[in-house]
Amino acid sequence: MKTATSAEGPPVKLHAPQLGIGIVRHRRLKPSVHSFDYPTYFLMLPMRSLRQAPVAGLSRKRFSLLSFDDRDHGDGRADALAWLDELLASEGVRGADGEVWLHTYPRVLGYAFKPVSFWHCQRGDGSLAAIVVEVNNTFGERHCYLLDGPDLAYGRELRARKVFHVSPFCQVQGQYRFRFMFTGERTVARVDHDDNTGPLLQTSVSGRLQPLTARSARQAFFGMPMMTMGVIVRIHWQAIQLWTKRVPFFSKPAPPQAFTSR
Repeated sequence: MKTATSAEGPPVKLHAPQLGIGIVRHRRLKPSVHSFDYPTYFLMLPMRSLRQAPVAGLSRKRFSLLSFDDRDHGDGRADALAWLDELLASEGVRGADGEVWLHTYPRVLGYAFKPVSFWHCQRGDGSLAAIVVEVNNTFGERHCYLLDGPDLAYGRELRARKVFHVSPFCQVQGQYRFRFMFTGERTVARVDHDDNTGPLLQTSVSGRLQPLTARSARQAFFGMPMMTMGVIVRIHWQAIQLWTKRVPFFSKPAPPQAFTSR
């Protein structure tokens, strides 16, 4: 039995992988206001526990309605947790010997596109040692933002300089402002982007948590059978709407030389 730390109060006990059912929200503030929200579902996986004892409710590295493959993360190796531990060690992060909860999208019918995943790296007492924000763009590129330090905690605002291209309607400038909540019943990941003139984007993904079982996975799939493909379609549909609103378009710069920034 592992722990998830609440933004308020003591750690909350969780027993197994979780399935989140919730909402993705996005609001652009300038030069034209543009907002949308979509229903979604996602996985919350206790990676250290899964290494010790796989569970029947999670299809891993094999085809299923919903499944998880380590190779979709990090440097693409077969053990994503080993990659994460090496990353934390190389960056001098100490004490991340508790549970590692990975908030990510599943593969759906074997297909995966994961715009962003969040690695919650906990100490033995359930407090946060680090969060790794793993970002993928539609050009097949990946970059990780490592959040750590004495101010790291659930419910607090965390900041990182933007260095990686995601949208052709946003320049690679300014900063991200992150805020996370993770309890036994709910999780929220909020990511706001400020460019050089102030707030530009407000985004979040949130959801209610329930145990991941074969039954809950089927219910999520048949409730939104084209969820992953829908993410791709919606990205392009929103891009068309921004283009019709004459939002400036920026060419893709070269990716950052370093795979991880802090």
